Amino acid sequence: MSKRLEVFLEAAEKKAFDVDHRKTIGFNIAQYDKKVAEGKLQFANLDLAKSRASITKQKAIDNLEKYLVEFEANFIKRGGKVIWAQDGEEAVKEALQIMKKAEAKTVVKSKSMTTEEINFNGELEKQGIESIETDLGEYIVQLRKEAPYHIVTPAMHLSKEDVAKTFNELKGTPIGWTPEQITTYVRLQLREKYAQAEVGVSGANFLIADAGAIAVTENEGNGLLSSAFPKVQIVIVGIEKIIPSILDLDLFWPLLATYGTGQEIAAYNTIYSGPKQAGETDGPEEMYVILLDNGRTTVLAETEQRRALSCIRCGACLNADPVYQTIGGHTYGTTYSGPIGSVITPYMKDLDEWKHLSFASPVCGKATEVCPVKIDIDKLILLNRRDIVSKGFTSKSENWMWYIWKGAMMKRSKMDKGGPKVKNFMLKQFFKKSWGERRELPQVAPKSFNQMWRERKGIK
Repeated sequence: MSKRLEVFLEAAEKKAFDVDHRKTIGFNIAQYDKKVAEGKLQFANLDLAKSRASITKQKAIDNLEKYLVEFEANFIKRGGKVIWAQDGEEAVKEALQIMKKAEAKTVVKSKSMTTEEINFNGELEKQGIESIETDLGEYIVQLRKEAPYHIVTPAMHLSKEDVAKTFNELKGTPIGWTPEQITTYVRLQLREKYAQAEVGVSGANFLIADAGAIAVTENEGNGLLSSAFPKVQIVIVGIEKIIPSILDLDLFWPLLATYGTGQEIAAYNTIYSGPKQAGETDGPEEMYVILLDNGRTTVLAETEQRRALSCIRCGACLNADPVYQTIGGHTYGTTYSGPIGSVITPYMKDLDEWKHLSFASPVCGKATEVCPVKIDIDKLILLNRRDIVSKGFTSKSENWMWYIWKGAMMKRSKMDKGGPKVKNFMLKQFFKKSWGERRELPQVAPKSFNQMWRERKGIK
């Protein structure tokens, strides 16, 4: 058993039996489900909208190079600069060079899972640069020195009491403060940082090819402030976020809002098409977009699994997945958790090392059902499992067990060999650890159905 799998199983068992954790997650996801049901009512034909979005994203992924080059050309026309980064190390290196030129000591950062993916804050800290998360959820988990728990709701695992306790211990605020009081406190703290920061950093929900622009969706206005005050703006975004046209936003914005947070439309939807132009009063003087690969072209090379790159990061499949609801986001040990993370992480990182994630799903069909761009997530997880076996990433003992099992299942005489005592011994020897200490191993009955049937019918 690999070390990473051991850590995953240990963390999964701990969270699965954490009653307070289950209670918090159950409550938060229940609230989300109610809002999503309301948000869906805005669509006259939801299935048609999802089909259109699916086709549009598939077209973009199948023609990724064409649309990325189109985006680059159009963005440069407006005075922006585009940098292509093969991996996280390159992306951080390029960003640090920009910051060095700007003599940056403080960076304000709006919510971005892409920067989490490359440990952006940690790398800046090594260089003595203060990087401050300005999304409230991200700010909270940054205070706690935790990774985001969820790709849309970073602090989903915390109750309001947990948050109040965090601020009391780390900021000295009263333990009885309400969410409104804490939010006001954070807002006042961040206002100073916006004014001080030399550089603003964000991700992007969409890259728009024909407009040469990026689109950012948020609910707090922190993204707008992160780009309005600093003189330099850096956007770090995965190459799969491309869409062909600005006209596609009338489809993607409502779908993202509905499936992400249950809204008809998010509070702030902003299109950035480059640095401040002549005659404009707002915006950065310099704007850079770092296009990040970091394993995405590995997924793209997979003819079938490349469909996962159509994901718009709404988080719906995480909220619907029974395993995620049980073990939580941190257990996965990677930026992209839940069903979609189980598909893309093994290929974006290392299939052998991360293969266990492809088995951390019930493949019950729920993830596929809720996906707003109609990715057949459950099928892709099964395809990952197929590839893990075909590429030889299974142990010899596992291969032998399946060989014996298949032989027994294919022939009744082999299945009946040994009797219940031998079979129960084999179950105990080979499956006790994987079955888990909290569950009793099943017992093979003294007589098989075949034996009982023959006895009843008098067949020898």
